[in-house]
Amino acid sequence: MTLEATLAALHILAILTLVVFLSSQAALCRTEWMNAAVVRRLARLDVIYLVAAVALLLTGLARLYWGTKGISWYVSQPLFHVKMTLFVLVAGLSIKPSLTFRRWVRGLAAGQALPDAQDVGSTRRWIMVQAHLVPVIAVIAVFWARGM
Repeated sequence: MTLEATLAALHILAILTLVVFLSSQAALCRTEWMNAAVVRRLARLDVIYLVAAVALLLTGLARLYWGTKGISWYVSQPLFHVKMTLFVLVAGLSIKPSLTFRRWVRGLAAGQALPDAQDVGSTRRWIMVQAHLVPVIAVIAVFWARGM
């Protein structure tokens, strides 16, 4: 029982960390706030977001294999597959902003100007789509945990 509680707590911690750093990216990625320090901060936040996503995946896999319900129960649940599909979708959506942040940092290091408004707006939209999908994953998890 202690292992199950520990795995659940670590999974929730990873979820909350992911949400905090995704929200931070959404808050900072605005044309009116863009400066060199923000570009560098967005890149750092993105690394932490990646670490949180990996931790979320690893704690989820740990619950899958070492949790009390076992892997056969999880894979037999339709909402598990919906949740995993959305997680993979969010992970895929995070690639473009990640690459963009790195491009912006390289550009600043090379003496280029700050990103233009269109580039910032486009990147923010990608972040916002992720930010709106992550709570859907959490809601699905709640319904799934209640046997629906």
